[in-house]
Amino acid sequence: MADRRETNRNRKKQSKRGPSGPDRDWQDGERIAKYLARAGVASRREAEAMIERGEVRINGRKLTTPAFKVTGREDIRVNGKPVKAHEQTRVWRYHKPSGLITTTSDPEGRRTIFEELPKALPRTITIGRLDLTTEGILLLTNDGGLARAMELPKTGFVRHYRARAHGKITQEELDTLQGGITLDDGTRYTSVEADLERETGTNNWINVRLSEGKNREVRKALEHLGLKVNRLIRTQYGPFELADLRPGAVEEIPSTVLREALQDVVPAHLLPREEQPTRERRKPPVGSRVHRRKR
Repeated sequence: MADRRETNRNRKKQSKRGPSGPDRDWQDGERIAKYLARAGVASRREAEAMIERGEVRINGRKLTTPAFKVTGREDIRVNGKPVKAHEQTRVWRYHKPSGLITTTSDPEGRRTIFEELPKALPRTITIGRLDLTTEGILLLTNDGGLARAMELPKTGFVRHYRARAHGKITQEELDTLQGGITLDDGTRYTSVEADLERETGTNNWINVRLSEGKNREVRKALEHLGLKVNRLIRTQYGPFELADLRPGAVEEIPSTVLREALQDVVPAHLLPREEQPTRERRKPPVGSRVHRRKR
């Protein structure tokens, strides 16, 4: 006997059952993984992994599929903790010190940035990452959708670094990185701009700019030229600067500055809502200056 297939008509008569009950309109809402990302719980991919591990419950029932949709009116819990509805999109500048990793936990027991962030800070996720020994600006947000949008290559955000590297190098050698390089393992890096700032004994301070943001790209690009990076500081991510933010400090970027900086590269629905106009416009804090990309 052939398998019986449901028609669209039959499906309309039958309610899609899930943790929120049999009478729910399945067309409403958004997928739970996306909802959790927007609420700042985790990235969409990490949220799907949480669901697979049985860590997400909707109205008291364990969720077994990331295809489930929610409206925000449900009782949504992750590891027993209630998930609040998505709030106004917020972004912070954080000066990550060396020696911390940018994950929520580490099997090797190393300290994470989330263990060092101020307790008063709401639940946040990182926009991109910095490796263990890299310091400098790291953006935090309560909106997973915005984080994902800002990480996409199409935004063209340039990352600025200051690298201290051991070895001998000339500006002419650094200029060869502009045409892109291919490492021995086949990894391909597109244009990397590097300017020799100064020499200090056997070390060099080098300013590096790139837009790909691949894992350890700055270190590997300079190692390709025979240098050994012994300190790396990210000074700017897209339009946002580290400026004089001290190590370990966190400072929120005003919503007006966010909208102005991101309106050309991020979908409007991911940006913070417009604030009511005031008589006197406050100046943005140092380090939140907008740098528009050359077109």
